[in-house]
Amino acid sequence: MRGASPSSADPEADISDHAHGPSVDAEGVAVFSAIADQWWDPKGKFAPLHHFNPIRLGFIRDQALTRFGRDSTARQPFEGLRLIDIGCGGGLLSEPMARLGFQVTGLDASARNIAAAKAHADKTGLSIDYRCATAESLVEAGEPKFDVVLAMEVVEHVADPKAFLSDCMHLLKPGGILVTATLNRTLKSLALAKIGAEYVLRWLPIGAHDWRKFLTPEELRGFLAAGPVAVQGPFGVVFHPLTGKWSLSDDSAMNYMMTATKD
Repeated sequence: MRGASPSSADPEADISDHAHGPSVDAEGVAVFSAIADQWWDPKGKFAPLHHFNPIRLGFIRDQALTRFGRDSTARQPFEGLRLIDIGCGGGLLSEPMARLGFQVTGLDASARNIAAAKAHADKTGLSIDYRCATAESLVEAGEPKFDVVLAMEVVEHVADPKAFLSDCMHLLKPGGILVTATLNRTLKSLALAKIGAEYVLRWLPIGAHDWRKFLTPEELRGFLAAGPVAVQGPFGVVFHPLTGKWSLSDDSAMNYMMTATKD
């Protein structure tokens, strides 16, 4: 069905012709394409991600401030730095990163996601370079490297995580930082992130995750450390049901983040 015009009856039809390879799991792209119009609805299908956003935004900002020695009191502390948000979806991370001064490129394999991201950025007056493309296509095209590479909640959705992360690191400048977030493959994540979130609470569409593709911190570290990089983490992230908020934690049994720096 690739190459056909997008239609609501065929969510996979909006995957671009060049969107193939280690970054793309067609079934996974189709799941999120089908609900792309809900990215910016805080009470819609992506409500859990809206609740999760503040903790990951704060983490990325703090890591980048430290890495680049920027002034935390500045209105746009990251002016002059290039950032790529791989698997950007509707732009929930791309937009605040642009407001912090980054020159942002948002990348997604779903044309519907990119359309939703562009439409929202136009409404808010933000200049973001959104592209329906993949990490490997940018590597093949010789894209100039980025100071910050984000791969947030995406590695568990790709066909070949090792190759995907290798491409992510290839896009990173020397001196830059990669920040990634994913789900650990534990019984806890199976019960809560897969069965609970999809089948019981209906926080996510059924099929949003394949628990078998979740990565342990050791596996993720091994993929990232294949090159000359320094890897830090895991930084656990936990949800507090009484407050509805997330916080950093020593507990990485379900959600966690890691960083990789290239010197």
